Amino acid sequence: MRPPEFWRADVSGRDAALAIRALLTPVSWVYAWATARRIETTISRHVNVPVICVGNFTVGGAGKTPITRALRAKLGPHAHTLSRGYGGRIAGPLRVTADMQASEVGDEPLLHAADGPAWIARDRFAGAQAAAQAGAHVIIMDDGFQNPTLGKDLSLVAVDAGFGVGNGAVFPAGPLRERLSDGLKRADAIIIMHTSGETATERMWLAGFTKPILHAHLAPVGDIPRGKLVAFAGLARPEKFFDTLTDLGADLEDAIPFADHHPYSADDLALLAQLAEERGGQLITTEKDAARLSPEWRARVAVLPVTAKFDDEAALNALLAPIQSRMKASHGEA
Repeated sequence: MRPPEFWRADVSGRDAALAIRALLTPVSWVYAWATARRIETTISRHVNVPVICVGNFTVGGAGKTPITRALRAKLGPHAHTLSRGYGGRIAGPLRVTADMQASEVGDEPLLHAADGPAWIARDRFAGAQAAAQAGAHVIIMDDGFQNPTLGKDLSLVAVDAGFGVGNGAVFPAGPLRERLSDGLKRADAIIIMHTSGETATERMWLAGFTKPILHAHLAPVGDIPRGKLVAFAGLARPEKFFDTLTDLGADLEDAIPFADHHPYSADDLALLAQLAEERGGQLITTEKDAARLSPEWRARVAVLPVTAKFDDEAALNALLAPIQSRMKASHGEA
């Protein structure tokens, strides 16, 4: 889904935004209570390997997948990822392979499978068990911060620098998945994800947070294609991708946003191809969107990969040090 405008902090003073939020606030109280109750009353179960969770406070994307991929690169070949498999029809536990389809396992797990062992499971504990039995020395969860069924050894919360926590209200009155105070208590660190050229939101909500706050940014991998481009993206904030292309000097003729995890139909792709032909440009999209295309369409669309770069690698290494010590003690890893 695309986040509605009234979720943003900078439109909270508008009369329409205030009226909509007021109508939805009673529902958000119920949602917040139910989430808190579930987390408080569920007994978390632990597996015999460390579990790192990369989550967020809000509905929609905040850079969890690039962070997860960056952590895996640091933790080595025996790091396995675990996702719910959002958008896929298979419940799991299932080890994902690169030849699977996003309609089966979701788009993000396909990106993880390109890096190494990747699992999906709606039952996160069962998925973690399967990964551990298959030889995982550490498990990195992409999302699942509000899922209490699997015990976590390190919880890192990604926050989009430009969006922050929105208007600070719980869904559906705002973008929060739970009361912010509850989430801050469970977080071991906050990772503020920046995009080049964006203006960061005020972060007064972090004033009382005493644990580490790290900063990272999404950096493109490789060069953008030359010539005219027609971009499309189905993300929580597709404009971030379009802004990145512009910042890199792309000759962007048009930009078409879709909802997050949008399943591209034959009609969608035909219209995009027609638009590109009319504009005299090449189609370009994100890795995540490309994972939802057929092999034939992937060959016709340019892709701009991105990676998460941390401003303070030493701070990240300090967070990971206890996990790496456990891995070394159990498996003799460096």
